[in-house]
Amino acid sequence: QVLQGVLKEAAARGFLANFAAEYEFFFFRETPQSLREKHFRQLTPLSPGMFGYSVLRASQNAPMVLDLIDQLGAFAVPLEGFHTETGPGVYEAAICVDQGIAAADKAALFKTAVKEIAGRHGAIPTFMAKWNADLPGSSGHLHQSLASVANGTNLFFENGGPSALMRHYIAGLVTFLPELMALIAPTINSYKRIVPGTWAPINATWGDDNRTTAVRSIPGSVKSTRVELRLSAADMNPYLAMAASLAAGLEGIERKLEPPAPVTNGYAAPGSTPLPRDLAEASQRFSQSEVARKWFGDVFVDHYTGTRDWEVRQYQRAVTDWELARYFESV
Repeated sequence: QVLQGVLKEAAARGFLANFAAEYEFFFFRETPQSLREKHFRQLTPLSPGMFGYSVLRASQNAPMVLDLIDQLGAFAVPLEGFHTETGPGVYEAAICVDQGIAAADKAALFKTAVKEIAGRHGAIPTFMAKWNADLPGSSGHLHQSLASVANGTNLFFENGGPSALMRHYIAGLVTFLPELMALIAPTINSYKRIVPGTWAPINATWGDDNRTTAVRSIPGSVKSTRVELRLSAADMNPYLAMAASLAAGLEGIERKLEPPAPVTNGYAAPGSTPLPRDLAEASQRFSQSEVARKWFGDVFVDHYTGTRDWEVRQYQRAVTDWELARYFESV
């Protein structure tokens, strides 16, 4: 309903919103029972080594890989790409682009379908943003563009390149990501991925075809010109992450905002706005956001903030393995 509300506002302004989710996730040769027996430690990955884009690793697990591709397609969740990423047992899947709610439906159904199909092959995936401190995090990038309600033309492309509308949209994302981040990074674990040097952004930045920034501008043809939100991870709720992206972009268009200068290195970007470093900060900023209340309403903002604050309180009560190892004998 939250996403539907923003889509309705977009349509009233003459825009159709196109989205495509791109997930990274890890597979393990485990079961729900073995995960708990091992206390989520010393898990057996689907395949060993850091084989990014490996034909070998994919072919070694061809029965499951082909089953995933075929059954997802039959389930009306077609994939544009499916390949190994860098890490033991990690894959990346790019879901084909679609409009509005249909795109979010596919992104949500994808996770459940992958869990069910993989289970039949003796594997279990995780979509945590950061399941292991020593391995890369799992992104959930959102590709997005606006099309004309009248004829479906990509409005981010004009005169052979990115349009002024796309520029305002990017400006909205960069400006409002810090206060809408709780919708995009919804868990305690989300923020373990958002640290320097992990191909995840730490500042509200943008750049042309730049993978260190929060927002990546992708110039191309009339068909391919788009924006990629690189802040989101595999643990996102796609409905809320898309709603936040679209609301920020539309607010930028409405105000005719201009983006700051594009950056070369998103981790060393003097003058850029830092993103919230944990869920507590993100929740507080979301609660105080006038843009959030404008696009999502007071009832939702207050309720969602309450759920995130509750999550923070549960975490604050937890005693972690890190604390035991660091303090058990030393203090």
